[in-house]
Amino acid sequence: MPSTDPLGGEPSTASKFLFEVDGVEIGVFREVTGLQVTVGIQEISEGGQNGFVHKMPGRMTWPHLVFRRGVTESDALFTWLSKTSGEGFAGNNNKLTRATGAVTALDSNGIRLRSWDFADVFPVRWKGPDFDSSSNASLEEELEVAHHGFKARTQPAGTT
Repeated sequence: MPSTDPLGGEPSTASKFLFEVDGVEIGVFREVTGLQVTVGIQEISEGGQNGFVHKMPGRMTWPHLVFRRGVTESDALFTWLSKTSGEGFAGNNNKLTRATGAVTALDSNGIRLRSWDFADVFPVRWKGPDFDSSSNASLEEELEVAHHGFKARTQPAGTT
């Protein structure tokens, strides 16, 4: 999270996370995991130097994003899911229409703190709430999204 003070003061804290696909709000989530990248290593052995191996950056990989929230009344998530899978996918001649996704950290007042843009997003899993009448646990859903990498915006979304 970016610091509110350019000299390293207290960092900003986010209380919720907005997920958008091609500018359409899919929902606000309480938790997002998977915002990371791993750079593989290629090792090149140099001839004549048996005690030395060159290490070079290799393939980059990104885990899926996983979003968690309480169940909402919005159908935006299911509309997007139906366009990219099942009959929606078949109706598009089995071609996946990849989209640009964005995750924006919001503070408790809804102010945008920082955003990350994701290339070629599409949903790969949705999990609904577990029902147990003997429990007082809140109803929650999970969304898992595949993508081809991300970049952080240098300015919070909505600013110029």
